[in-house]
Amino acid sequence: MNQLFRRKNYSETDTSTSLLRVLGVWDIVFFGIAAIIGAGSFSSLGEAVFRGGPGVILLYLICGFACGFTALCYAEFASRIPTAGSAYTYAYASFGELIAWVIGWALIMEYSFGNIYVAFSWSDYFTSFLGRLGMHIPDYLTCSYTEARKAFQLGSENKELLNAWKTAPMIGSLKFIVDVPALVINGLITWLCYVGVKESKNFNNSLVILKLAVIVLVILVGFAYINTDNWAPVNPETQVASFMPNGFAGVMSAVSGVFFAYIGFDALSVLSEETKDPQKTLPKGMIISLVLCTFIYIALTLVLTGMVDYRKFDGVGDPLSFIFEKSNANVAWMELVVSFVAIVAITTVLLVFQMGQPRIWYAMSRDGLMPQRFQKVHPKYKTPSYATVITGIAVGVPILFTDKTFILDFTSIGTIFAFVLVCAGVLMLPAKEKIKGRFHLPYINGKIIFPVIFIGGLIAFYIWQPEFFTSLTDWNDPKEGEFRASIFVFILINLVLCVFAFIKNFSLIPLIGLSSCLYLLTGMSHENWFWFGLWFALGLIIYFCYGYRHSKLRKEN
Repeated sequence: MNQLFRRKNYSETDTSTSLLRVLGVWDIVFFGIAAIIGAGSFSSLGEAVFRGGPGVILLYLICGFACGFTALCYAEFASRIPTAGSAYTYAYASFGELIAWVIGWALIMEYSFGNIYVAFSWSDYFTSFLGRLGMHIPDYLTCSYTEARKAFQLGSENKELLNAWKTAPMIGSLKFIVDVPALVINGLITWLCYVGVKESKNFNNSLVILKLAVIVLVILVGFAYINTDNWAPVNPETQVASFMPNGFAGVMSAVSGVFFAYIGFDALSVLSEETKDPQKTLPKGMIISLVLCTFIYIALTLVLTGMVDYRKFDGVGDPLSFIFEKSNANVAWMELVVSFVAIVAITTVLLVFQMGQPRIWYAMSRDGLMPQRFQKVHPKYKTPSYATVITGIAVGVPILFTDKTFILDFTSIGTIFAFVLVCAGVLMLPAKEKIKGRFHLPYINGKIIFPVIFIGGLIAFYIWQPEFFTSLTDWNDPKEGEFRASIFVFILINLVLCVFAFIKNFSLIPLIGLSSCLYLLTGMSHENWFWFGLWFALGLIIYFCYGYRHSKLRKEN
């Protein structure tokens, strides 16, 4: 039992690596923007707006707030542990081997499954862009089999998916439906990651500049078409105009779509071994990119919800081009520009995620928890070559049989869970000597401040919304029952944190990060938790069958 929770000691001064250190502060910032501003703004933003209405802006603020404190915790770990592995490495140092494996398994889910969703989004924009140019790919070659079948069975109004099911050729008793663009872009990105981080860096930076320029253009052009009445739509049931037409529970139901936009910043921490002076460079780059991206998302959401009634975003996978269509602002040239740049933007997300996954496997293999081949470094390109190829296969195969909605929810819950453990991990770290030039997480004693903030916030919310607390234990409500149950658990956990903060003198910053990320988990449904549990059950089986027996830390005993 002791072995399962034995921690690994990392040297703060050991920056040796077989990988190539070529990344500076602004390279990290650009990789951060590449990962965060992509599928979240060009695809999942539409679903988030439809679920939460204009009030989804609050959710971006909440997510940005939570991720800001989490980024500070990541930065503290990055300044102590300048090695690849992200939250996996950090958990190994603070919680021990079993929790490290759990986090590593969650990150596999985050990067691999996340890139499946991003590949689907890339395919949607690519085929849409070709369609606007008059070129058409058969519908059965631009979507997954699962999506088409589900659309047909549920009577969806999506004409492309229905047409794909009806026109697909038969191979035996199965319809041949394959998302070819998604498979092709996955292959190309895998090759780019294989040939080197320097080439990936140069490619990424040029695309990010183009992407930011067009996003600024969208905000400036869209601002002229804003109708402020759209920011307070009338709820058809209550006939009351509100910034949150579906209530706060409706806003929180959009957490998967919103948080998916932020999961990319975790990928930056896996680049530690390819960063110059990682103790100083990596924390600075992570924080700058997160702040910039949060402001961009808020501005985009204001423009979208101001230009078009939020209810029109139902099923819209390309929201930034949708707002300029004939039925909305009718700006044809912007529609074409945004469609093209969306392809560029989503390509950069694919690149960063596809770089992150092999480096997680590389770190786990180095600790003996994965087969040795995963730590193989290409003699010429200095990249984890075997792990990169396996990542391409792990992303490519599920493209054949899964769908976007499932992947979106599945990815977000795993990432938030990883963030929870990173913030909790910082609370477990011993004090360190301050070294000039390195990042140091400021210590603010949360003994009194955290309980006052949390309990005071509860009291203030009770005064503002007393009816919410009177129905807090009514978990049978079909609309808000799950959310109320989650909030009840959230309150209990935070009251326990208040006690520990008082007894242990915990630092305030990781406490707030931990509490904020726990709150984001309240937006997850029971189905999300079910699949999340199955994924971790599979991970534990693999750990005890292979990782536990081959662990280098265990062999050192």
